[in-house]
Amino acid sequence: MVLSFIVQQMLQSRFDKYSKVSLPSGMSGAEVALKMLHDNGIYDVKVVPTRGMLTDNYNPTNKTLNLSESVYGSRNVAAAAVAAHECGHAIQHAQGYAPLRMRSALVPVVSFASNIVQWVLLAGVIMINTLPSLLWIGIGLFAMTTLFSFITLPVEINASDRAVQWLSDARITDTVTTTMAQDALKWAAYTYVIAAVGSLATLLYYIGIARSRD
Repeated sequence: MVLSFIVQQMLQSRFDKYSKVSLPSGMSGAEVALKMLHDNGIYDVKVVPTRGMLTDNYNPTNKTLNLSESVYGSRNVAAAAVAAHECGHAIQHAQGYAPLRMRSALVPVVSFASNIVQWVLLAGVIMINTLPSLLWIGIGLFAMTTLFSFITLPVEINASDRAVQWLSDARITDTVTTTMAQDALKWAAYTYVIAAVGSLATLLYYIGIARSRD
């Protein structure tokens, strides 16, 4: 929890800082996204604005790249980094990137598991002496969410790597602002690392409870 708080604060600080740095190319987040998609031969993905902060995402179901209002029309380094990162996911989808395919395949299972896992684990702990198998069922469900968290890591890191490389190659950013974009995306990636480690720690905690009653 402490690490998560620190990373979130650092992430917010970086994005606030780089949101004040103008993009050398003068392009908006939406323009950056469209150019990156077109440079990679992708013309069937729509770039649309969406409400909220840090609500940016790529939806492979309807092939829409949703950019938050602060990214869509902004012409700064932070906006370019976020837009390019989300385009990275669209490129992964178009190229059949294996970890992304694996993560997508797990979505229905993880969605189901996430809806009931806390209740199953709670019931399993309460009934551990009378029905110990219930806790193990809960552990199995939670393990799926943990696996999903770890599969997410290469997907997110790869999208950021693609983003930074393209921003530099396409001269959307210069040497200084490329480093800024890389730094912002690095801290964004740390949030996924912390989430994965936290999920694993929780999984091991419940396994410890179950094994102590065996």
